[in-house]
Amino acid sequence: MAVMKPEICDFGWKAVDAKLHDGEGRPFQLFELMGENGLVIAFICNHCPFVKSIATKLQRDAHDLARQGVSFIAISSNDVENYPEDSPENMVAFAKESGFTFPYLYDEDQSVAKAYGAVCTPDFFGFNNKFELQYRGRLDATTMTKTSDKLERDLYIAMTQVAETGKGPKEQTQSMGCSIKWK
Repeated sequence: MAVMKPEICDFGWKAVDAKLHDGEGRPFQLFELMGENGLVIAFICNHCPFVKSIATKLQRDAHDLARQGVSFIAISSNDVENYPEDSPENMVAFAKESGFTFPYLYDEDQSVAKAYGAVCTPDFFGFNNKFELQYRGRLDATTMTKTSDKLERDLYIAMTQVAETGKGPKEQTQSMGCSIKWK
């Protein structure tokens, strides 16, 4: 398992629209999921230890951000031929056991991950309501093996600022995780 870190935030970079399906085959258009005050797109997968360690926090932050008009979606772009644990069927099971109430979508041809420049799971992209990137950082200081509910909520704090001002914080700590499993 290679541990990767994404690039720092490219403030103002415009989101790319796409039509993706969830694990049950229901279609979603990314731009139609924008909240009144913003959108978080999280690239995750089912088998990554980093993602497993924050799964319930993803749901917590998605719930709390929804109250501020910020929508949340997750996308899995991993190669399911070589990583069958990340299959759409297993995405449904993972979402259910993690309590996800937000769309968890499958990027079968990996085009969305490539368009966004996603490199790891988890990799977070926080946009204002004009589809301008304002956050590219971590959820919190959780590591693959250590987590706590008392850690500062970096993503939540940043996206609260985006909801209020349209701008993300200048200081951001990169996310860290497993590499996306490319075909």
